[in-house]
Amino acid sequence: MQALQQKIREEGIVLSDQVLKVDAFLNHQIDPALMQLIGDEFARLFADAGITKIVTIEASGIAPAVMTGLRLGVPVIFARKHQSLTLTENLLTASVYSFTKQTENTVAISPRHLSSSDRVLVIDDFLANGKASQALISIIKQAGATVAGIGIVIEKSFQGGRAELDSQGYRVESLARVKSLEGGVVSFI
Repeated sequence: MQALQQKIREEGIVLSDQVLKVDAFLNHQIDPALMQLIGDEFARLFADAGITKIVTIEASGIAPAVMTGLRLGVPVIFARKHQSLTLTENLLTASVYSFTKQTENTVAISPRHLSSSDRVLVIDDFLANGKASQALISIIKQAGATVAGIGIVIEKSFQGGRAELDSQGYRVESLARVKSLEGGVVSFI
């Protein structure tokens, strides 16, 4: 997706050979026009997949997930990282390690929002080692629902997340595939 790659080139900041900071438009400040284009593209890519729900993890996946849900006309569920007084009943949970934050969190979704008849699209901001996607897949399977696909805004292709998801037979669609961050320069596949 050219608009996304251009935005990464212009406003992304390479912090190391492993970390790309995109807080100017994706995960701190959000560019609504770009999110609309991202939602349009995911909706186009998964138009024939029979999606009934979209699942993401708070907070960075919410904007692209909502825009995709708007285009597909389906609800968006976000897995919460923090306990809530209103989210207590027999939760669907999974543990996820954040490469960027170097922390492990338990994420949770109420079972009221997912059922065995759902065909779920996972949307996330980044794919690195695949831990967030694997946690969401676990939750979706706990509900007896089907993972219809995984939409990733930015994939760090030099890390192993895609290979793991591919080996498990999941359809993965990434809008920007980063080949390398070496020398402070973003190069794309």
